[in-house]
Amino acid sequence: MSVVPFVKATACGNDFLIIGIEHAPSDIAGFTRQICDRHNGVGADGVEWVQPATDADLAIRLINADGSEAEISGNGTRCVAAWFCAEQGRDSAAIRTDAGVKTCDLMARVGRTFEFRTCMGQPEVGGEIGVPLSDRTVGGILVSMGNPHFVVFVREFETGWQRWASEVAVHPQFSHGTNVELVRVIGEHEIEVRFCERGVGETMSSGTGSSASAAASIHAGRAKSPVRVHAPGGTQTVEWDRELRLYGPATILCRGDFFV
Repeated sequence: MSVVPFVKATACGNDFLIIGIEHAPSDIAGFTRQICDRHNGVGADGVEWVQPATDADLAIRLINADGSEAEISGNGTRCVAAWFCAEQGRDSAAIRTDAGVKTCDLMARVGRTFEFRTCMGQPEVGGEIGVPLSDRTVGGILVSMGNPHFVVFVREFETGWQRWASEVAVHPQFSHGTNVELVRVIGEHEIEVRFCERGVGETMSSGTGSSASAAASIHAGRAKSPVRVHAPGGTQTVEWDRELRLYGPATILCRGDFFV
């Protein structure tokens, strides 16, 4: 039997396990599926595998709960920043992701909960396209935050939206799949969002998804910066002028050992 130490953290209900890459088995995808299982594992939306970096404080490799790899998670990056700042006594963390280096600046701390401002870079907002499904065509706006997003504006969150959002996420129109956000604009600076993430399904929140939703809303003239993004797991704030900045919490939940 081998033992894999982990730390678990959450950002607005979007939960991640933080593990050193030196503990990764040869089948990293299979192990990630195992440890992220919510009934027979620790349970999480994904694992942030931590490794050294030459151009940042550390680097991370994100594997989703289904074993697929993703470029970045805004919330996952913030969870790693909370762990790093707690362990090192720091007030900022420069973290290399597959979408570039993201800097998380600590704004406040209460116990195990850390509030960060994360510089997310410049969103790439594309045009609106239609995605044909079995029973409808879904129109949405393409946004890249270093990972792909498809933002759909809705008047309400209909029952069963998860089914068609999951179908969009794996549609052949998206060669690498896409994250899907349903956005309901509730004010000039307020939106409400539901998330269907690649490799995970419905999540309580999403950092890049909140960023993409706010960027699409501002680009379409439906909202103005700053935008408060309300999700089932909590609220984050997005500012966008030259660069997009994401404000939100991350809480360290526990640490332990997983037996393999």
